[in-house]
Amino acid sequence: MENMEKYWHWFCTQLFADPSLESRLIEKFGTPEEIFRTEEKKLVKAFPSNQKKLSDLCAGRKKWDFDKEEEKLERLEIRFVSKEHPEYPKRLKEVENAPWGLFFRGSLPEDSLPSMAVVGARSCSAYGRNVSFWFAEELAKCGVQIISGMARGIDGTSHRGALHAGGRTFGVLAGGPDICYPEDNRDIYMELEKRGGLISESPPGTRPLTFLFPLRNRILSALSDAVLIIEAKEKSGSLITADCALEQGREVFAVPGPLGEPLSAGCHNLIRQGAGIAVSPEKLLEDLMILPGINIKNTQKNKITLERSEYLVYSCLRLQAQNLGKICQETGFSPEKALRILAKLQLAGCAREVSKNYYTAVPADVVSEDADV
Repeated sequence: MENMEKYWHWFCTQLFADPSLESRLIEKFGTPEEIFRTEEKKLVKAFPSNQKKLSDLCAGRKKWDFDKEEEKLERLEIRFVSKEHPEYPKRLKEVENAPWGLFFRGSLPEDSLPSMAVVGARSCSAYGRNVSFWFAEELAKCGVQIISGMARGIDGTSHRGALHAGGRTFGVLAGGPDICYPEDNRDIYMELEKRGGLISESPPGTRPLTFLFPLRNRILSALSDAVLIIEAKEKSGSLITADCALEQGREVFAVPGPLGEPLSAGCHNLIRQGAGIAVSPEKLLEDLMILPGINIKNTQKNKITLERSEYLVYSCLRLQAQNLGKICQETGFSPEKALRILAKLQLAGCAREVSKNYYTAVPADVVSEDADV
């Protein structure tokens, strides 16, 4: 196995950007070792339309040093597994166009645990950020592995929600696993190494070029039991992930958003086409039925009892950010009183200030102290 893995490592480093040619070469010649030893003339004769790529492949193998390349991976704390390796994820292995090898830092998703891909808009709204954090946090609390693309917006917030819950989360990257992109998600990148993994079919040093993102989306969906889309425009990269999921036999769910908002259009179109409607993490867990041994009742939050005035303010909040002025208008409280109550709600974990004087609800099981219990 070790001998075969070194040839797979070479092969996947050379042709990762053209999975179709990789597959055709393996189908024709059987193993990467056989391809490594086959004369250039014979390779080109078999695939004349790919002469340039095959000539580059042959030129590269003359300079390839197996020991040095292995040392390079060790130095970067990156591992490689081929599709034939026992550690290669079973979910990914079962799809038709799975990559022939993976480079990763940290670990790979566990086959025995449920996985959910959570993806969406990079330029998301406060509503989208709150919803993605909420779903990822609650799913992770129930042992669901959260898979996303570490991009700005929904992806990054989903990773943060899972990490906040102490769960396992994995970033599927377009570039090499040694490259943090975007750089402002460096904090997530560092945590994923320790509490999940950074996964790519691109070898170390590969910049995240545009054409690599659609390729990575098929991995993202294949590593998951289902895909959850939160905020997507009518034409969005997240919808490519949804298409990949459907081709792979995965379920697709979408979170509905405010009517008339461009960021809601993609999700609403998915729902019209038959995607599941995700209204809460608990309902999503129930719909999926992918959690053997997990009691859905145990996912319910402990009740939080609020004073009447606190409950009144909390009832004004939404997942979409509400301005202090609007809260005062609905409750009749002065700004000073509303701010005092909002501070208490934040301490209780029921509210969050997303920007100056803009607040959102944190979904919780709250009751008023004068309610019948």
